[in-house]
Amino acid sequence: MALFTKPLTAGRNLILLLALFSLTFESCKKTETTLPVVAVEPSQEDDVEIYGEYVGRVRAQQFVEVRARVEGYLERMLFEEGTYVDKNQVLFIINQDQYKAKVDKARAQLKKDESQEQKAKRDLDRIRPLYEQNAASQLDLDNAIAAYETAKASVSMSKADLAQAELELGYTTVRSPLSGHISERNADLGTLVGPGAKSLLATIVKSDTVLIDFSMTALDYLKSKERNVDLGQQDASRSWQPYVTITLADNTVYLHKGLVDFAEPQVDPNTGTFSVRAEMPNPERTILPGQFTKVKLLLDVREHATVVPRKAVTIEKGGAYVYVMRRDSTVEKRFIEVGPEFENNVVVERGVVPNENIVVEGHHKLSPGMKVRVGTVPAEHQATTKNNDSLPTATE
Repeated sequence: MALFTKPLTAGRNLILLLALFSLTFESCKKTETTLPVVAVEPSQEDDVEIYGEYVGRVRAQQFVEVRARVEGYLERMLFEEGTYVDKNQVLFIINQDQYKAKVDKARAQLKKDESQEQKAKRDLDRIRPLYEQNAASQLDLDNAIAAYETAKASVSMSKADLAQAELELGYTTVRSPLSGHISERNADLGTLVGPGAKSLLATIVKSDTVLIDFSMTALDYLKSKERNVDLGQQDASRSWQPYVTITLADNTVYLHKGLVDFAEPQVDPNTGTFSVRAEMPNPERTILPGQFTKVKLLLDVREHATVVPRKAVTIEKGGAYVYVMRRDSTVEKRFIEVGPEFENNVVVERGVVPNENIVVEGHHKLSPGMKVRVGTVPAEHQATTKNNDSLPTATE
């Protein structure tokens, strides 16, 4: 009997050992399959451009009203409405008859006064030697000097009157004060125009360069100062400048960029904002003065910033955090300091360094130190994450 006992005992032990191994294997396999499934992405290092968006209004670089400076009937119009006109191009002719008559009268008066001056000069030249020879009295000399000085003054006045008459005659020819596109006429031919009547004849717009006006808040100003950015001034030491892009009426981005060239030095107490102006080229006249547009202003460039996907960040009362997966597949809850958001990413000021594996999906049911495995997150979790447009908030 002893001879059969040993083999039976050894066989029973082997069976028990195999059963224990099988149970352990199944348990490990079951544990592995029940680990939370997450998706991870490495944190990136990038140069991040920070923009501000505002509502702006376009206006022409120059907008000039052409007005009649003398009174008269409008006789001729020498331009096509809505076309481009050059500087000093003749636009209108006002009736010149009365102004030509004034010029002729002033010119004749000048000749008369010049003749009187010459006579007074000759009389003085005759009296002076006689006075020196005691052949003329002091009164005669004084009268001759006074007559000569009066004649000289009359000549000066006549010259001024002639210049004024010629100037008014010149005003009857209305010229363009600048190069640009002219509007339709504001007065019909034959209309009495000028100081005592309708004086506005047309307007000229110089719009090959336009100005974009928009408003920024006092908070924007303080933030720009924190970044050592002086709005309205260019800094050659920077690798970037605060340029502006605008969106057209069809929601396309305008091809050219502008630069901020002016910022109001004070805040409007009624609105809490201050005015900012950008200058933008408009060679094809794509932008029309007077229209409203969306303005996008480059406020800052964060060089070598650490960037993580926005959907990976959770906000709770204690702050913002992300889950970082370690090399041993366990996760660490890492509190971070969040910077500006852009597109679908967030700048991390502190707490994460580049090339760390950040859990971007499946992090809502994790806890620190939990072991996870990387895979495809179930569809319901993906839909929840994708539909969340803002930073997620931790559940209490």
